[in-house]
Amino acid sequence: MSILEISHIEKSFGNVPVLKDISLSVSDGEILSIIGPSGSGKSTLLRCATMLETLDKGEVCYKGARAVWADGSGKVQFAPKKELKEIQGLYGLVFQNFNLFPHYSVLKNIIDAPIHVQKRKKEEAVKEARELLKKMGLEDKADAYPCQLSGGQCQRVAIARAMANDPEILLADEPTGALDAENSERVFQILLDLRKQEKAIVFVTHNMELAKRCDTVYTMKDGCIAGIHTN
Repeated sequence: MSILEISHIEKSFGNVPVLKDISLSVSDGEILSIIGPSGSGKSTLLRCATMLETLDKGEVCYKGARAVWADGSGKVQFAPKKELKEIQGLYGLVFQNFNLFPHYSVLKNIIDAPIHVQKRKKEEAVKEARELLKKMGLEDKADAYPCQLSGGQCQRVAIARAMANDPEILLADEPTGALDAENSERVFQILLDLRKQEKAIVFVTHNMELAKRCDTVYTMKDGCIAGIHTN
């Protein structure tokens, strides 16, 4: 079954088309990479998939449930509030620039959303956060602040934060773009380990060597899908 189905997405900024009739499907446990030059629409596609940008046409479905779509008149529609919240719990998003709260400790960065958005008990959230940090090799950094960490460490914290609600699919926007080769490989290995848990990954990257190790590679150019390759 497809965890994510993007159908005929279009998006423009002003008079500039950025996404042109984009469709893709991600299966459970699949690692799918999206490659292409800067400005080809890769990041915008992820932002539309996670409703951080409003699409102009098309629809986005998670596990067969429509999250957002444009109706016949071109008006954007969202799933009902309760259903949309359930859908949003299916995915986690990792940014290239980490987007960690600088005034929060590593632990607080991870537990903030589970406690305040998901209304989970603090003790439970803290326990799971510490387990995630251990998997990331950062169990001794729980009380540190982002400014005290390296780029690779910050990215691993960002992945732990995205995984804190146990999503079924992780969407990662250039998560290794700002990292050196050693840390890029370490972060990619963490993503590969997530696949063992049947987590799906959508991985936007400029790194061709990493892309070749994914199950499916979508190449974007000028806002279009220029090619699809299965490894």
